[in-house]
Amino acid sequence: MKQVRFPAMLVLITLCVLPSCTFAADRPNVIFILADDLGYRETGSFGQQLIKTPHLDRLANEGMKLTQHYCGNAVCAPSRCVLITGKHPGHAYIRSNKSTPPEGQEPILDAEVTLGEFMQEEGYITGGFGKWGLGGPDSSGHPNRQGFHRFFGYLCQSHAHSYYPSYLRSDSGVVELNNNPAVDGHANFQKGDDKSDPQSYDQFKGTDYAPDHINAELLKFIRGNKDKPFLCYYPTVIPHVALHVPDEDLKPYLDLGWKDPPFTKQKGYGYTPHFTPRAAYAAMITRMDGYIGNVLNLLDELKLADNTLVVFSSDNGTTHLDLEVDFTFFKSVGELRGLKGSLYEGGVRVPTIVRWPGKVKAGSESDFVSGFEDWMPTILEAVGAKIKAPKNTDGISLMPTLLGQKQPEREYLYREFAGYGGQQTIRVGEWKAVRQNLSKGPVKTELFNIVSDIGETKDVAADHPGVVSKLEKMMAEQHVPSEMFPLKALDLAKK
Repeated sequence: MKQVRFPAMLVLITLCVLPSCTFAADRPNVIFILADDLGYRETGSFGQQLIKTPHLDRLANEGMKLTQHYCGNAVCAPSRCVLITGKHPGHAYIRSNKSTPPEGQEPILDAEVTLGEFMQEEGYITGGFGKWGLGGPDSSGHPNRQGFHRFFGYLCQSHAHSYYPSYLRSDSGVVELNNNPAVDGHANFQKGDDKSDPQSYDQFKGTDYAPDHINAELLKFIRGNKDKPFLCYYPTVIPHVALHVPDEDLKPYLDLGWKDPPFTKQKGYGYTPHFTPRAAYAAMITRMDGYIGNVLNLLDELKLADNTLVVFSSDNGTTHLDLEVDFTFFKSVGELRGLKGSLYEGGVRVPTIVRWPGKVKAGSESDFVSGFEDWMPTILEAVGAKIKAPKNTDGISLMPTLLGQKQPEREYLYREFAGYGGQQTIRVGEWKAVRQNLSKGPVKTELFNIVSDIGETKDVAADHPGVVSKLEKMMAEQHVPSEMFPLKALDLAKK
């Protein structure tokens, strides 16, 4: 593992003055749970009426809801890059999804210093369980090379499209699963299949459900390190499609009698077909909630709950694949505009919960504007780290907010996304500027008062030219051009 390098004299002074208990087992554990494509209104504590999430609701009752928290970006890999490196998308290395066949995505560089590496420097045992998406098996981005002692799950996003794969990654090796054959996440009907017959959909079911194994390995990691301080990163693959879920989880939702037309993948659209897609999607989220319940119950059993900071969030908003995931039926993003792939609120404002008994007030909530880049400095402060996050990161510590103290409003929250036509936004107080079509242009800036118009329904740029000019200047300052992930309409103008 690469070493995090700090000035030698500073480290020497720090070690001389810190008490020996710095690395003791009573330092708080950290568990960061990351759902995949979970919408702002898809848990009970954030307003969901149809999908049952009792364990996440318990977490909210015992902790704090962050109601204006923004993921790192509008899709998977760049969002996770912000989380793991503490750099907003204008500075981060990964700014869109980019596959590196046969397995993996564009890797983060060895030079990047991650949250995992900082925590290892602090004497923490670190583990990642679920979907990584920041580098393939032999790359610089492999989690074992980026600060995680233990990794189990999927390295590759495409591999994770199937919940019934033939194998999962375990550190540098593989674990074979009992799925023969594996279920391709993009499989389709065979010629002549009767799409009105429920049995025709059995071909999209497997035997060995990968999330079961991931959750079991996570619990094993916690139990095995109960006497040491640990960081546990749990980027669960649920509820990203394909719609794969064991039949027993469907029954409670089938019993509700929803009108649930089959998803038949017309014209090759989407992932694997499902006979009851609404029930399947709801069941997947409830099953994820059960896995989280397993974690919370184990913390109780091991008497670790009071000394563990638990964070729950999502990597981006609800998928835009409406024929598979009926976001209108579930009101997945509620009053927000946009879905996954969009920098409007519905694509990047995500349900976020923080529990830390005795520190974070139970049943509380905060509308402080925050983002994924904030977790590196927040967690480092929470564990009493020797050295704060480096200056080239972009986050701020949320500890004052989490402890119920007043915190100065952040100067700005910036996002850009090279995918889906090229997008850019900045949030400053009540104002949010939005740009689209930056892969080609022309460049146009929309302006929304996000406090009075949370649904971003009225562009008021013409009424506030001074605000638009200020925000455009700030966006220009925060965007460092990337050759790999360009915003061509902006970058060509700079040349």
